[in-house]
Amino acid sequence: MELRQLRYFVAVAEELNFGRAAERLLIAGPSLSQQIKALERDLGVRLFDRDRRSVSLTPAGEALLPHTRSLLEHADDLRRRARGLSDPEPVRLGYVNWLPPDLTARTSAVAQVHVDTWVAPSHSQAARVADGGLDLAVCWVRTEDLRRLGLRARLLGADRLYAVAAGKDTSAVAARETVVLLDDDTTSWSSWNAYAEHLSQDTGARAVRVAAGGITGAAFHGHVRRLGRPVVNSPKDQSAPLPPGLVRRPVVAPEIHWTWSLVWREDEDRKAVLAVVDALCDDVGDLGLHGPDAWLPDGDPYRR
Repeated sequence: MELRQLRYFVAVAEELNFGRAAERLLIAGPSLSQQIKALERDLGVRLFDRDRRSVSLTPAGEALLPHTRSLLEHADDLRRRARGLSDPEPVRLGYVNWLPPDLTARTSAVAQVHVDTWVAPSHSQAARVADGGLDLAVCWVRTEDLRRLGLRARLLGADRLYAVAAGKDTSAVAARETVVLLDDDTTSWSSWNAYAEHLSQDTGARAVRVAAGGITGAAFHGHVRRLGRPVVNSPKDQSAPLPPGLVRRPVVAPEIHWTWSLVWREDEDRKAVLAVVDALCDDVGDLGLHGPDAWLPDGDPYRR
């Protein structure tokens, strides 16, 4: 009995179709069938009832499935711990303004993660990873940025952006009825400006260019009051409290999302770095990015 055979068993149990399971596992269908039969021989029980039309778990298969999943989880945890022990050098992680709240709990078993104190814009953090100043960064990137810088990315988080408006009305507002700000400081706000331009083009939101420093904080709140229309909030202020007289309004038609990627170099081979990527990203899921009314800008790595 081998761990890979147990992974094959779980895949077939979840798909209840040998063809789909083989595609998911990237192996040939006959090989998968042979490995399942070998596992059944080793265990001394039949795991599946099979005919030409259907596949189903036997009572023995149903009883063994949760134990198999638990065993594989323990094996994965052992592998992650071994990776961390084999590479004691800290993994350097940069970010813009958001990190997973459970980062330490999720990475402590696999590596020592040093969070860099220099908070910089997304494009700057991605560039620091590319030139070796960081091992990983949490930032917003486009597919073209990844190609240009020689980086890889996985989804780590996402924010559904809202609009800020004057008054007491907290009802939903259509994206075409909002304003999105572009900052004259194109060095600091290049990522946001690229996002905002796509948002305006795709949804009809009114793009308004403002002087440097107006995308967040008191200057942003002043623009909201001056413009008299709901203004899309930057993810940098996603959880910041609003001053009196301003309210949050959900944006719909479409729902607009901002993604946070974990990026690393294409040629990265340090086990600790790759283990941190897996520990942080393996269970992230869809995060609502592919719902029927969800919007992501063109070039976002997770846009379908």
